Amino acid sequence: MKKELLFRLIKNTGLVALGTLILAFATAVFILPFDLVIGGMSGLAVGIDRLCPWECVSKDLLITLLCWGLFLLGFLLLGKRFAAKTLVSALLYPIGVAAFSRLAEPNVLGGFFHLPAGEHPQIAMLLGALFGGLLIGVGCSLTFLGGGSSGGTDIIAFSLCKYFKKWRSSYVIFAVDASIILFGMIALGDLTRSLLGILSAFLCALAVDRLFLGGNRALSAQIISDHYEEINQAIIKHLQRTTTLLSAKGGYSGADKTMLQVSFSMRQYALLMMIIEQYDPNAFVTVLKVQEINGEGWR
Repeated sequence: MKKELLFRLIKNTGLVALGTLILAFATAVFILPFDLVIGGMSGLAVGIDRLCPWECVSKDLLITLLCWGLFLLGFLLLGKRFAAKTLVSALLYPIGVAAFSRLAEPNVLGGFFHLPAGEHPQIAMLLGALFGGLLIGVGCSLTFLGGGSSGGTDIIAFSLCKYFKKWRSSYVIFAVDASIILFGMIALGDLTRSLLGILSAFLCALAVDRLFLGGNRALSAQIISDHYEEINQAIIKHLQRTTTLLSAKGGYSGADKTMLQVSFSMRQYALLMMIIEQYDPNAFVTVLKVQEINGEGWR
């Protein structure tokens, strides 16, 4: 069992590291050179750089400051468990962006990765938006598959939800990213770049949906926990899914238990795991793939 857990830890850490490096490469090579705003820390960095063009502060340095600042905020407000999930990304992402930004300079490798210097700069910008969005989606998917989190501006959303209990996290995350894109549009003052940034963000979300979230596939979870009431209420509120409470008895302990069963879409998997971990990190959870679900809320 120890070997299996160690192998899983190494595998998951490798996936998070690989996903973070792909995310950093896409940001440095395809997004930052064209000042595309797709949300997240890169969007904030582009907007701040346009409004306050300090020569001594580059966009990759802004990303580093934002990344480590938000990581510290997450550690203080959201606790050690959340910080542990974002630690690898918080360390690798800014370093990767800085390194790949050097790679994308015009005097490195004959300017091979310096897209703006090509013969067709407008096509290069479009290609940057397309490939940047897709690769960022791939990087995020690998990070999520490894059980990690890209952290970043999502920390702002989760911190707000912690103090405003009635706010739904999915809505707040959307609002934060939308605000960053709007901020970038105002800072850029360029409709073409703004629209390309939105296109890139859409492709990123599409890639995550297909690679990690699995489109419309459904799952069913069986949860055994002494805190089933809190978990049940959080699922109804945040996932907007109905649940079933079943009486169960421990085969070894003989203790009476309550098992909570819920069906949910693949796109809600990460949020469900976060809810369970918040109320009971030691809960026993079984997740099953579902062939078909019929009824209210399903088709």
